[in-house]
Amino acid sequence: MIKKTSYFLVTLLLLVIVSSCKDEVLPKPSSQLRLDYPVAKYSHFNNHCPFEFEMNEDAVIKEDKNCGFSIHYPKMKATIYLTYKMVNKDIDSLLRDAQTLTYKHVIKADDILEQPYVNYNKKVYGMFYRVNGNAATNAQFYATDSLKHFITGSVYFYAKPKYDSIMPAADYIKNDMQRLMETINWTQGR
Repeated sequence: MIKKTSYFLVTLLLLVIVSSCKDEVLPKPSSQLRLDYPVAKYSHFNNHCPFEFEMNEDAVIKEDKNCGFSIHYPKMKATIYLTYKMVNKDIDSLLRDAQTLTYKHVIKADDILEQPYVNYNKKVYGMFYRVNGNAATNAQFYATDSLKHFITGSVYFYAKPKYDSIMPAADYIKNDMQRLMETINWTQGR
């Protein structure tokens, strides 16, 4: 009887030891894919419109009406929309509209950083906006010569904004947009 009891206790002790050595299973937090993109290569773009600029060679450009353009990033599921307008003594109205469009995102944005741009040699003056947070757009800009030409640009992703998830793509495209804005050159009506 003692042998059976000691055998039972030894078996029980071994079971307790073996079962206590298992790793505790913890639920893993949800995560997003790590997104790495190639180094951007830029090429010159011009056509019949009164301006030219540099754009990422990986993007696909499509002309819309009135010298507006859609620059698509298929791998990132995003598009930069460019709108061109002639200045007809209404520069104040165009500037106000561009700023109003940007600040409509203040409800969802964590902050909006303004970066002025001035190139006296090419007569290009503008503002680049970095919109941080879950806003519909993460970057916008306007550029003008103040007399004849006015361009606005904004980027939109084809997904519900989740800033942490799209941040690598948003940063990549922000850099492209800034390069586009800084390389604008007026080709007509200087």
